[in-house]
Amino acid sequence: MKVALVGIGKIAVDQHVPAITGSPDWELAGTVSRHGAVEGVEAFTDLGEMLDARPDIRVVSLCLPPVPRFDYAMQALAAGRHVMLEKPPGATLAECHALDAAARKAGLTLYATWHSRAADMVAAAKAWLADKALTRLTVTWKEDVRRWHPGQDWIWEPGGLGVFDPGINALSILTEILPDPLHVTEARLDVPENRQTPIAASLGFHHPGGAEVSAVFDWRPEGAQIWEIEAVTEGGTLKLTEGGAHMTVDGSTSCTAAALSGEYPRLYARMAELVRDGRCDVDLRPMTLVADAFTLGRRVPVAAFHD
Repeated sequence: MKVALVGIGKIAVDQHVPAITGSPDWELAGTVSRHGAVEGVEAFTDLGEMLDARPDIRVVSLCLPPVPRFDYAMQALAAGRHVMLEKPPGATLAECHALDAAARKAGLTLYATWHSRAADMVAAAKAWLADKALTRLTVTWKEDVRRWHPGQDWIWEPGGLGVFDPGINALSILTEILPDPLHVTEARLDVPENRQTPIAASLGFHHPGGAEVSAVFDWRPEGAQIWEIEAVTEGGTLKLTEGGAHMTVDGSTSCTAAALSGEYPRLYARMAELVRDGRCDVDLRPMTLVADAFTLGRRVPVAAFHD
């Protein structure tokens, strides 16, 4: 199947392009970007131009920041193209529901991807936790924003999510591996005095079984980068580290990774499956938790941030 990438930035170059070119399901047949391009691939600067010129490209993968994504996705759906969305799937939940409804009405595939769910050990963690009684779960997601998001001013603006841009990755894993639903009960949002979105956050959740569930996200650490989920159960303690790439139970590695290596190759394999079957996959639970954190969160002004 032929696919066009829209938005040729770091994530597209580092993850999407290799996943597509290495897949037996896909051919990268076009790009849309004001500045970027991929060598050997037809490049456009306008999405409408690409849609008109290349009716043979039936799938559009959007790698844009969340705020402009809605208009691009609606344009592609209106042109009869299947759409794959980078995380988060939009700037607001209402936008995402509108896209989902439009895709289903048109009989098209819409895939709201969560790349961290495709990490090596997430499926194994879900299987292990399925029959366990949870007593405590803690999420620790700490990374250096200057290292991972240099010069990305949009991430500090309304709709950019701030520290929830990586934090939503943790929440996407959490909502995938736990058999019971969660909802946010309290949140603290540390917002730099010169920015619109938080640089750190701490959340508390309600768990229907009474387990203590919490999360801490922080963009300020310059040393060790930590992406961990620890789940304490009556049957042992599971720990996911490196964003879901590694898993231990009671300190020992006991599971092998899922088939097909890499998060983005798994996402594109899933997209191919959805298109072939004529289905949508739009799970908005991670984004709902973030929206609730913003609704409930106590905002605490902190020192100005300068990139």
